[in-house]
Amino acid sequence: MSRRYDSRTTIFSPEGRLYQVEYAMEAIGNAGSAIGILAKDVVVLTGEKKVTSKLLQTSTSTEQMYKIDDHVACAVAGIMSNANILINTARVHA
Repeated sequence: MSRRYDSRTTIFSPEGRLYQVEYAMEAIGNAGSAIGILAKDVVVLTGEKKVTSKLLQTSTSTEQMYKIDDHVACAVAGIMSNANILINTARVHA
């Protein structure tokens, strides 16, 4: 039944739910976190590899650190498809 109401973010189900928003919130809740620390002479980037179940095979693209330029890197947490677009845009601008 929900298939008719989850094709767009502006279509409400009869119960008043936005399924696309719920799907996005679930994806963000399952994502690991990333943090960067800037000190006087060093920068530390770290990312969490979140394992939801030991029975699930993780994908091969679990990399969370990306080199933007020779002097710029970034740590990614959240939805990887969004991150890939932002990383490519940052590389073009760098």
